[in-house]
Amino acid sequence: MKEAFREWQKGKHRDIVCQTCHHLSILEQNQLLVTYVVKSDSKQFSQTHGRKKSWQECRKCHAGEVSQGSVTLKKSYGHARHVFMQRIDCKNCHKGTVHDFHPNENACQNCHKDKGVHGIGMEAFSCLKCHSFSEKTPSMIPKNRCIKCHNTLPQKSPMSNLLCHQCHKPHGQISTIPATCASECHRNETSVGQHGLHMKQGLKCLYCHKPHSWVVGKDRASALCSKCHAPKDPKHFIY
Repeated sequence: MKEAFREWQKGKHRDIVCQTCHHLSILEQNQLLVTYVVKSDSKQFSQTHGRKKSWQECRKCHAGEVSQGSVTLKKSYGHARHVFMQRIDCKNCHKGTVHDFHPNENACQNCHKDKGVHGIGMEAFSCLKCHSFSEKTPSMIPKNRCIKCHNTLPQKSPMSNLLCHQCHKPHGQISTIPATCASECHRNETSVGQHGLHMKQGLKCLYCHKPHSWVVGKDRASALCSKCHAPKDPKHFIY
């Protein structure tokens, strides 16, 4: 009991009285009373109560628009998707071991068995390293989540408004390939104008465009173009 009390004091639920989550039945109340009377001279005695019922109480607080200053289910896409759409119980994802309600990072694999991470250096990452339940987009990946680790990438570029996972696929093809550029966004550019002409010659997007900066400047154009023809100012490149 003392261990449970210490964990409760350290947790985010420390301002909530026990009876808010734990409810004793008449039988449990009598058992607890008898146990206390019989063993009141001992320092501690074991008891279990409300373990299953307490999980059913979660929604009373966390389903509201404002509750205890925490992220509520209605404001969290991840919770809305798992709780309301998939009807997954809180206890399936949260640990719940002696008042420790942190997410169980290994629980995701129970359902998402096909979602392995293929990025070099990312193999040991847990799902919650990238995905955030409080994010409001279906991908559940905040825009600044990747930048926390990949902080050397340029923050301002022609496509800096895109999300990293629109090009990189951590659960599939992590490295960007020309086929992704053409199929996802730039279908027209590959068939018309100078882009179409160069593509017909067998050139790929990444041969000229450097990932994350993308703009072909005069110096880069001079070095690249001269391999096949006389250098031309990229400003006059006809799309």
